[in-house]
Amino acid sequence: MYRKEKSIVLKDSSLALYNNLSVLPLPAKQLTYFASVHGSTVNMVSASADGLSFSHRQLQANEGSLGVSTSIITQMYESDGSVMVYWHALDGMQASPGQAVFARGVASAGQRFICVGTSLGSVLVFDIPSKGTNVSLSEVLEAHSDSVTDMGAELCKQPEGAPDMVTADDLGTLCVWRSGEEFKRVAKIPASGCTCSSVKLWNGIVAAGYGDGHIRLYEAASGTLRAKVAAHARWIYALDLAPLSGKLLSGAEDSFVQVWGLSHDPDTEAVEIEHLHTECVTDTQVCGARFCTPEGSAFAVTGYELNEILRYSQV
Repeated sequence: MYRKEKSIVLKDSSLALYNNLSVLPLPAKQLTYFASVHGSTVNMVSASADGLSFSHRQLQANEGSLGVSTSIITQMYESDGSVMVYWHALDGMQASPGQAVFARGVASAGQRFICVGTSLGSVLVFDIPSKGTNVSLSEVLEAHSDSVTDMGAELCKQPEGAPDMVTADDLGTLCVWRSGEEFKRVAKIPASGCTCSSVKLWNGIVAAGYGDGHIRLYEAASGTLRAKVAAHARWIYALDLAPLSGKLLSGAEDSFVQVWGLSHDPDTEAVEIEHLHTECVTDTQVCGARFCTPEGSAFAVTGYELNEILRYSQV
């Protein structure tokens, strides 16, 4: 059971983008960072542990002209948004006439890689040094024939060589990867006739949310479908997983946020999902939902044209 806590006011409302909320808890600093996107602006808020103190920051995405061509840039910042440590221009990528080029979906894979999806279906793999800012593009993964929608990294410790990243696209195709000096595709899950808007990887299980309101659970190593739930009446916009408890959070256009419980027995390969909690955000198209703790004891929600972040905690 969860109850509503004090909301966080944003300087701008949130756009109707998939997974339009990021949450970074920093227990050592007794702070939690929240971020959502409005146009070319990223609205960031840091909140104290007691929920009484807030600090706002806005990041402006750079989209300017270089010569006669437009440069679309992927930018990486320090966690508090204070310093941009790296940028990468996407304007050199080959696109069809009139096709938009943009980045969508990001995941941290292995111990040193950050992967970024693109509208062309490719995935950029950046090698992140343990110290310093010498970030480099190490590989480009080509496995999707349509725009990447979301990406998820394994949230639990797995045996060496186990898959540790999953990517999804507008057709509903999923690709499961194993990171390393060269990334290897482990499984490809065919399109299901509907966009996969959000995807997560937990304990060897892929959790995928779709435009038809269904959540599907797959075995990561083989791509085998293990469970399917009619979770929402409309398009799912966000999924999140609490790594320490296996709780799954889903938010959709139908104004509902659902909390589920996942369990996985690797010996029997049995996967179970049970419904735990429902919240209705009245007259709001939910576009972002994230847990605020690894245990899933609190979560936050954003909605289209909503200029606040709603927070809920377990009682």
